[in-house]
Amino acid sequence: MPDRYRLSVHVPFGLVCGIGLIGFLLVALQHWRRGTVVLGLALLVAAGLRAVIPDERAGLLAIRSRVVDMLLYSGFGVVIISIAMTIRGLFG
Repeated sequence: MPDRYRLSVHVPFGLVCGIGLIGFLLVALQHWRRGTVVLGLALLVAAGLRAVIPDERAGLLAIRSRVVDMLLYSGFGVVIISIAMTIRGLFG
């Protein structure tokens, strides 16, 4: 297996982690609502990538079967975003 192929397997997971890190950074900078929405978006990106990338190239995004992964990633993403958007108070 060529080195380029082995490295490209981790790109989708790295993208999702990068988006998640941006979300955590926003939360740490006191922008908790925006940061939480970005974390939810990271899960929705993971669901989208899991839907279009073949199993052998999904890398660490593939935990269970494709359908279960897509349902869990998208479900948790939607729940996190909806909770972040509906909470009132707590400094904005």
